[in-house]
Amino acid sequence: MNLGLADGPPVDNKAAPGVQQSGVTMRDGKVEESVVSMSMYRGGLQFPLIKEVEAYWQALRGERVVPLRSDIDPRGIERALEYAFVIERIAPGMARFRLAGMHLNDLMGMEVRGMPLTSFFTPDCRKRIGEALEQLFEGPQTVEVLMSAETGIGKPPLEAKLLLLPLKSDLGDISRALGCLVSIGQIGRTPRRFNVVESRITALRPPAEEARSPEAADPPVVTRGDVPGFAEAQAGFDYPEEEEVLTRRRPNLRLVSDNSEPQGGL
Repeated sequence: MNLGLADGPPVDNKAAPGVQQSGVTMRDGKVEESVVSMSMYRGGLQFPLIKEVEAYWQALRGERVVPLRSDIDPRGIERALEYAFVIERIAPGMARFRLAGMHLNDLMGMEVRGMPLTSFFTPDCRKRIGEALEQLFEGPQTVEVLMSAETGIGKPPLEAKLLLLPLKSDLGDISRALGCLVSIGQIGRTPRRFNVVESRITALRPPAEEARSPEAADPPVVTRGDVPGFAEAQAGFDYPEEEEVLTRRRPNLRLVSDNSEPQGGL
């Protein structure tokens, strides 16, 4: 199955709350035109679990710009648990996995908890992902990435899509993100690492403000890759943040304890 950069079917002009459908294509650092990215549109059709996770996050968001990490209930994304994860910002442009579904472990051939998100990308693409992570947490903004894996002996073509959605931690800072990574094709020999085919960054505003003046929203920035193919605690209290723990409801999501933090809940 091909992600496809060719023209796709017409796009419905009615966007979901907080999601802008117009975009800006960047090539060689210059804005070329406002467009609807057909590859992102087709990617949405090919990765329905990505849309389910995004819809769940939007429902949690309500009238807020960003929902809380403590709002996440695994039952709300049960069909996508194998592909879902939570990352934590640990430094500018860096985030590590705190929790990850089994599909991510399968792609790397190892347990990914504690590893940086950039470990899923080729060295040439890691700087771009680091920049996207900064926009994710500082904006805040949502991030979508279409990806194509490196191929070789025992590594057949593999296409994927990544979604990153910002979350507030128990301390009130935007330092967590709910994510989903789904691939299409045989995994083959691991680890599999990906090149960026296209990325889409969308700024967030309060939903009520977006509804009043959608034309004032910053349009998403769509960037093509160079590689071919392809319940928050009350503020003011000083206490350690709870460890990420997820009650296992399905065999495709692995629970791993982290002795570096006190026990707690998701």
